[in-house]
Amino acid sequence: MVRTARDAESIFRSSEFRRYYAGQALSYLGDGLRTLVVPLLVFHLTGSAVALGLTFALEVLPFALFSLLGGSLADRLNRRTLMLGSDAVRFLIMTLFTLALWRGVLSLPLLYTGVVLLSICAAIFLGAQASSIPYLLGKDRAKAAVAALVATEQGVNLIAPPVGGAIFGLVGALPALAINAVTYLTSQLSIASVKSFGPEEPGGFPPAAEIARDVRAGFRFVFGDRVMRRLTLSATAMNTVGVFGFVAMIPYLKHEFGASDQTVGIAFGCFSLGSVAGSLLAGRTHWPFGRSLVIAYVLDGLFWLPLIWTHSLVVAVGGVTLCAACGAYEITCIVGWRMRIIPEDMIGRVFGVIRLLVLVGMVPGSILGGVIADRWGTRTVMALSGFAFLVLALNLLGSRAVLSERR
Repeated sequence: MVRTARDAESIFRSSEFRRYYAGQALSYLGDGLRTLVVPLLVFHLTGSAVALGLTFALEVLPFALFSLLGGSLADRLNRRTLMLGSDAVRFLIMTLFTLALWRGVLSLPLLYTGVVLLSICAAIFLGAQASSIPYLLGKDRAKAAVAALVATEQGVNLIAPPVGGAIFGLVGALPALAINAVTYLTSQLSIASVKSFGPEEPGGFPPAAEIARDVRAGFRFVFGDRVMRRLTLSATAMNTVGVFGFVAMIPYLKHEFGASDQTVGIAFGCFSLGSVAGSLLAGRTHWPFGRSLVIAYVLDGLFWLPLIWTHSLVVAVGGVTLCAACGAYEITCIVGWRMRIIPEDMIGRVFGVIRLLVLVGMVPGSILGGVIADRWGTRTVMALSGFAFLVLALNLLGSRAVLSERR
């Protein structure tokens, strides 16, 4: 515990990290509002879980594909410029959403197009961010920084979804969209205040052949490490079945419990409370990596099962909150582990390959989850998601390499 407290203190001794962190904290507020309000807009426009699944697929697929490019660019170009450019485009998109809604012309095709562009920008931004943290703070403090950012993002989401749901129910989505646009400006200011995010000697935009070599190098690294290969492929399968429940969550809460928009917002705030707890636990503990990760996966599957039969909103929200805690613990630990073992000059391209692999299964999963929810009901989706995830988690108990991993 003492070691972790010193690590957490030391990351904030860096004035550059403090400024960057402050800008990201405000950006998380806007993102938290948008990630609730946009699905609510889609659901109110269509009343369809399939439409929600398609929205999520259109967010995930471009992010997964462009993560390959983002990782390659982050290892070669000025990361500060990449992040500034990504946030500038996201500001323009959210401003367009705000104006279109104000004028009464915000349509489903426009929302879908904007979601795709936001996703591409997020892939470029996060590719640069993943590489910049070890550059700013060193690999030994990367896990503490990841834990601080994840905990802050989820901590902000304790407030953003309930507020977003209340705003949506009272006056509509306009204020939330406008706030998200403004927070992308504050993020740009904080990034601009940092002198450099690396690399030491940025070059020009790489040709296509060089990007292809970067991608191949990333794949070779991922599949050349036995534990990373196993965890990456397991995460792909888990995300594919786990997304079933995610895309059906709003219809589940509304159809099974008669939840209002405000109640949905409060529920999502509770989920974020679990994520805060999980990320803080990961940042403050030093349990053996492989064993603790597998235990978290198994608990994640078990905590989901009550959603299949419960008729209590409290039990349902409590189960998902505990799952969110496990999920944040898993993400924080595994990202910190990757940063420790990946060579610094390859972090961007390897993370890009991993994002592609772990997210690509979510695209068919999100659409299929919506179809099942609309045709056979949301409880069927919750059952399929929970049991399949638990089987995959239990399968990891048979991997001696993963259980003994301590790097």
